[in-house]
Amino acid sequence: MPGRFFLTTPVARVAQAFGVPDPSAADGARRNIQPGQEVWVLTLDGLQRMRWGIIPVGRVNARGRPVMETIINARSETVFDKSAFEGVRRVVIPVDGWYEWTGKTRRKTAWRLSARDGGLLLFAGIADVWTAPGGRVLHQVAAVTCEPNADVRDIHHRMGVILAQKDVGLWLGASEEAARDLMRPLPDGVLQIEPAEDVDWSGA
Repeated sequence: MPGRFFLTTPVARVAQAFGVPDPSAADGARRNIQPGQEVWVLTLDGLQRMRWGIIPVGRVNARGRPVMETIINARSETVFDKSAFEGVRRVVIPVDGWYEWTGKTRRKTAWRLSARDGGLLLFAGIADVWTAPGGRVLHQVAAVTCEPNADVRDIHHRMGVILAQKDVGLWLGASEEAARDLMRPLPDGVLQIEPAEDVDWSGA
């Protein structure tokens, strides 16, 4: 499942791909987007920045207890059923790819996963709004995950739900039942996986 994203495609080209207004961002290439940082997110209203990681203030689990941890990934099997996700909306996180790690501590190998055809990967996401003390409004997002396909299986036991571009409108605006049908692994052979030896892990 995504632990870090990367987006090197200019945001203007991302906006063009979806036929939405260019947010005129001055973002350069971002090769190491970490949880807690902002990512570009596609909503029914266009592209906007959101913090990657839902702070579930005021949300409770099935036992009525407060959810304490920041949520960066949500399981597709329960995302529509857990009370902790009640009221979230569906969004898309467009990126060029993500990173996974294998191996033991201090001997981990980083892997870069991207589309074999060089296109964007469109992660299904859920979004929420948190009003912080002092009245600051924080838009926040988490990626939705599912079982891995054969490309990812040897690297991680989960992967993000990645949408075909033709299904973006369904994920954003269709019924919950229709959205459930989209939460499945990518077909095998779609991804390119290579060692990520050239990334500065200290920054974005």
